[in-house]
Amino acid sequence: MSEDNEPFATASQVKRIIRRRLGKHTPHEEMGLNIYPMMDMMTILLVFLIQNFAQSSAANVVQSDELQIPQSNSEEDVDAALSITISGSEIVVEGKQALSLRNGQVDPSQKQGGSNGFLVTPLLNVLQLHRDRLKLIAQSQNGRAFKGEVQIIADKRTPYRTLVEVLYTMGQAEFKAMRFVLLKGASGATASAAQPKG
Repeated sequence: MSEDNEPFATASQVKRIIRRRLGKHTPHEEMGLNIYPMMDMMTILLVFLIQNFAQSSAANVVQSDELQIPQSNSEEDVDAALSITISGSEIVVEGKQALSLRNGQVDPSQKQGGSNGFLVTPLLNVLQLHRDRLKLIAQSQNGRAFKGEVQIIADKRTPYRTLVEVLYTMGQAEFKAMRFVLLKGASGATASAAQPKG
């Protein structure tokens, strides 16, 4: 007995009281962060940034002793497309070297069929990687079709044979919408459309 003449509660009574009080409160729901919508958003942003980066660097051309661009009076603007640069010493795709050239010519060992061949193997491998990437980007944009657009920035002294080999290899990699970047007078770069037949 306590000083107030009230009996002490037994252990079972205490447990019952605690259970009754806990029953009146709704259990706390575990709060968690659903990251799946955030992942979807990040994927969309990544595709958007990749495409914007490709578009913003599409027509940046720096001339040098190895790369002299021919001039044109065309008024057509340059649209975003895969960029291939052919200088006297190398072929560059999207700013990265695909293969070296000797005096503007492809080494026969780099071609399927040797010196008589037209298919440049290292260039084909690089173009196929870009084709697959661009197809994925096109599909992610409401299922748009892959257009296979390429802009060619070629030195005006590029041998005709080298140019034909590059064009043939591009066609084998499904890049068929081609145009050449030319200098507009002496002020800036513009593009002249060139669509191969077949």
